[in-house]
Amino acid sequence: MVVAQSRAARQQRIVELLEHTIVKSQPELLDLLAQDGYDVTQATLSRDLVELGAVKVRLGRSLVYAVPAEGGDPTPRPAVDPAEHDARLRRLCEELLVSATASGNLTVLRTPPGAANYLASAIDKTEVQRRAGIIGTVAGDDTVLVIAADPDGGALVAERLLALAGGDIDRKDTRS
Repeated sequence: MVVAQSRAARQQRIVELLEHTIVKSQPELLDLLAQDGYDVTQATLSRDLVELGAVKVRLGRSLVYAVPAEGGDPTPRPAVDPAEHDARLRRLCEELLVSATASGNLTVLRTPPGAANYLASAIDKTEVQRRAGIIGTVAGDDTVLVIAADPDGGALVAERLLALAGGDIDRKDTRS
C-alpha cells in the first residue's frame, strides 16, 4: 500500500490506529506507523498526539492512548474491541442493506434514503473490511460503492455483506 506522507494523512492514520488498536506507548505507536510506511520521529509523533488531543486513559490496569471521538464528543475513549465494530456492521446490514450487486472488484449496495453513510462508515471500521479485501467505500444518499482489492472481489464482498444481513435480502443480485 502506498501512503501519503503528509501530516494530515499521518495524523488520520494515528487516529485510526488509536481507535482500533490498544496502544500503551509512543514507541509502540511508532512501530505501528512504521509498519504502514510512515517514517516518523519521536518528536513529530509527540506533536501529532498533542494536536490530535490524544491522552492516556485507564483501560483495566493499563494506561492506553485514546483520541476524542468523532462528532465533537471531547471525551477520549480507548480502542474499541473489533468484535463491537463487527456487531455494529451486522446490525446495520440487517437494518439497512436492501440489495448488493457486484461487478468485477466493485459492489454497489442499496440502502434506504439517508442511510448509506452509516453503512459505509461501519464497513470502513470493521475487521470484515480487511478480511474481505476491501480498499474503501464511497457513499451517497442511498448507495454505497465498495471497492475490493481483488479484480474479481466484488462478488465476495456482496456475499459477505448479504450473509451479515441474513434473512430476506434478494440474493439474486450478488453477481453480475
